[in-house]
Amino acid sequence: MKNKYGLKMHDTLRKYFGYSEFRPLQEDIINDVLNDRDTFVLMPTGGGKSLCYQLPALLKDGITIVVSPLISLMKDQVDSLRENGVDAAYLNSTLKPAESKRIYDELKRGEIKLLYVAPERLVMSSTITLLKGLNVCLFAIDESHCISEWGHDFRPEYRKLNMLKKKFPKVPIIALTATATPKVREDTIQQLGIKDCTTYVASFNRKNLFYRIRAKKDTYHTMLKYLRKKKGESGIIYCQSRRTVDSLATKLRKDGFNALPYHAGLTDQQRAKNQEMFIKDRTDIIVATIAFGMGIDKPNVRFVVHYDLPKNLEGYYQETGRGGRDGLECECVLFFSRGDKYKIEYFIKQKGKKEERDIALKQLNDMVDYCESNTCRRKVLLGYFGEEVLEDNCGKCDVCLQPRMEVDGTPEARVMINCIRELDQRFGMNHVIDVLTGSRAKKITDKKHHLLRNYGQGDMHTKDAWLEMAREMVRQDVIKVEGARYPLLKLNRKSDEVLDGKRMVTFTRSIDEECQEDYEPVTTSSFKEESFESPSVVHRKISDDPDRALFDKLKELRVNLAQMQDVPPYIVFADTSLRQMAARRPKTREELLKITGVGEYKLKKYGDRFLKEIAEYLETLEPQPASREQAAPKKAPAKKKSVAKNSGAIGSKPALKKEIVLRALDELEDDLIRSIKDKLGGTYTDDEIKEVYKSLIKNK
Repeated sequence: MKNKYGLKMHDTLRKYFGYSEFRPLQEDIINDVLNDRDTFVLMPTGGGKSLCYQLPALLKDGITIVVSPLISLMKDQVDSLRENGVDAAYLNSTLKPAESKRIYDELKRGEIKLLYVAPERLVMSSTITLLKGLNVCLFAIDESHCISEWGHDFRPEYRKLNMLKKKFPKVPIIALTATATPKVREDTIQQLGIKDCTTYVASFNRKNLFYRIRAKKDTYHTMLKYLRKKKGESGIIYCQSRRTVDSLATKLRKDGFNALPYHAGLTDQQRAKNQEMFIKDRTDIIVATIAFGMGIDKPNVRFVVHYDLPKNLEGYYQETGRGGRDGLECECVLFFSRGDKYKIEYFIKQKGKKEERDIALKQLNDMVDYCESNTCRRKVLLGYFGEEVLEDNCGKCDVCLQPRMEVDGTPEARVMINCIRELDQRFGMNHVIDVLTGSRAKKITDKKHHLLRNYGQGDMHTKDAWLEMAREMVRQDVIKVEGARYPLLKLNRKSDEVLDGKRMVTFTRSIDEECQEDYEPVTTSSFKEESFESPSVVHRKISDDPDRALFDKLKELRVNLAQMQDVPPYIVFADTSLRQMAARRPKTREELLKITGVGEYKLKKYGDRFLKEIAEYLETLEPQPASREQAAPKKAPAKKKSVAKNSGAIGSKPALKKEIVLRALDELEDDLIRSIKDKLGGTYTDDEIKEVYKSLIKNK
């Protein structure tokens, strides 16, 4: 579908955002918005949702109102837009009266193209009156899933947004979210009153994320070993309780990590300060409850750790989605134990409404199934959101990278089915397996189930092994689980086919279970540029390998420029832009303008500074002309040469080797000392180990 703006769309994309082409679906969505159609957009984090309303806002006559749930997100997006030369502002409780008045005046003069507001502020009568006097051309509702009670993140203040269509019937709405099941999607559209909207559902597949599940045992030390390999990289650690957050952040700081806590128990001022430190790359790790990060636009998060089990897959998907927003690789690690499941279950059962309890329990069971599955993590996760994955091996999850084999599980499946049938399909998984394994638990003997024909028929396997097999049978639809609060095992047509010999059941097993104990972060060419592949179409890939030293210099320049303006570094330029600069080494403004993320406004503002930095770096690489003495060295007497060689003078091979080795040791000192400290079990302090190490080096 075309629109009256034609080539202006592409010119605006290049001028303000620094991109030469649209990402998948963006152009179609923008065309619909420019043609004043209501639009619903479901697109993964990092897929480019914001552009779908930001670009139309620059082309349409009037002002675009953006509903944003968090104050921090408003500020970040407005800062980013202003850096691109776009007139944007936000209204929230952090503004002083004089600042609010200035923005009101600018609005009335038509000087603002995008205005960000919180939902509770938007529905106030004073705000509605203000907007009635303006030329509002578009409402953009970010995180729109918050309007649905079926969603994991329902917010009552979002529910009031259903008045927008009544108050402004001619103004189109674009609703955007990264997380919504089909049911949440339908409910969101209905609540907003946009039933005739065009719906765009992109792929949920974040191909740059690596998914891994770890057993929750010796968790802190396992995580510590992992984090030491990620030293200096940006990451988020999620916990369920404030107490765990505080404890973990304190322990990590004692162990040499720059980590800060984030949860609702902190003062607003402390919470905002810690978040700002993280966003501005002044701290590497934020340890947080799920209160942190909805909509946080920090592109360079390289790892996301769930120290505790999330309550549902929607939340898990959204939280892992905060990693790798720049399209580069990010590892998502979840520590799982059934103990966490039982804790969450307890709190769910305290909910007042039965419907709420049932929904929450179903979501929790789906989360546990994901953790315990022997199927590709990506396949299970995307399947939950209604997306089919055709490939059997994604190559980027622990299941797919662990060698596995299929075994015939038909005999065990028949035993399980017979036991369920004998129990009249009236019991849950744990009870059925207790009967199979011959448990003498009181609940078994009280019901006389120790007298059943199938009692003890499965004692050749452990209870854990049976639980795993039962879950695989559920996933293969050979048996069913019905009921949210009290899930019962039920049989179906496929169950009968197994008993009749018409259907075979296979189980997937690890070839080498011992491999699970070796915990290494995913090995990636972390300095090779990876394009973000989203919404079913692959973006343009750049295979340039950046110069690490130049990249570090450009990052340092970026930090300095960001600090001068008190904005996060990525607002100056994203890592992806710096990597391209370090790979292509542009020498002119024209060449710099071809770098992704460099628009005309940023070229004018920062171009000369970055070109100068690149030029100065390239000068250091140019070979220096040899001096006359170097070109024609005098012959040294044989005796002197011999003395020089024997004395280990600089320039002789042994001395040069020694210097290189010592330099390498010096660079690796911190890692070496940490390894020694781990080996000694923490008996000695860093300073004590350093003292011995230094004396050894000196004596050598």
